[in-house]
Amino acid sequence: MRYLITTILITLISSISASEIFSKGKWIDLTHNLSEQAIFWPTADTFKKTTVFEGHTDNGYYYSAFNFSTSEHGGTHLDAPIHFAENRLSTDQIPIDQLIGNGVVIRISEKVLENRNYQFSVDDILQWEKNYGQIPKNSILLIDTGSSKYWPNKKQYMGTEKRGAEGVKELKFPGIHPEAAKFLVTKRKIKAVGLDTPSIDFGGSKLFESHRILYDKNIVGFENVANLDQLPATGVTIIALPTKIQGGSGGPLRIVAFVPN
Repeated sequence: MRYLITTILITLISSISASEIFSKGKWIDLTHNLSEQAIFWPTADTFKKTTVFEGHTDNGYYYSAFNFSTSEHGGTHLDAPIHFAENRLSTDQIPIDQLIGNGVVIRISEKVLENRNYQFSVDDILQWEKNYGQIPKNSILLIDTGSSKYWPNKKQYMGTEKRGAEGVKELKFPGIHPEAAKFLVTKRKIKAVGLDTPSIDFGGSKLFESHRILYDKNIVGFENVANLDQLPATGVTIIALPTKIQGGSGGPLRIVAFVPN
């Protein structure tokens, strides 16, 4: 009997097209434009775009082509585990199914208003779970700090407009506390974690402990995510596909969410 029910369910699901499924809701882009205005780590090379050709050719048709250069870690981007964990997954090695999945959103924006260096805590997780239940296995966890509204103002978003080592000293933005990172890898099972700040660790971090804890377990990171305030706490589907850089420690990311009606 159980086999028969399972077969019927599979048949019904397979008869529903993707267009039908995704017609009953809306897509939300969680990606900032990659441009000269995009925010990068103070020591990272920024985005540059140059024109190869733009206009009408001698043959009368319009044509445009551009060159661009950028570091892996700037704008909305992915951190591959190898970024902070030796012998872990590089960008091209991350399985597709780790980049697509059910998303949950935990908001800490009110706490961040009081402290721009606030660190997402175990208590924040447990408080969320009181309302929505335990974070489901293999979820993509997104942390809404309220920082996206400051983009692309570098001073408001990450505490400084300075470049180089002087800029790093003045960084100020929220991140994930190492104890929360430990909790996520030992007490919960998530595919990836993302937030609307330049780093998984808070701006004042010197040891980048949360990066090291999460990435050692091959959990993927998304940084500088946009529009998290437009997502509900549960029930969203996340698709986060980076540029597939062979051996890369990260890369530019197009991340979107589908919110069903």
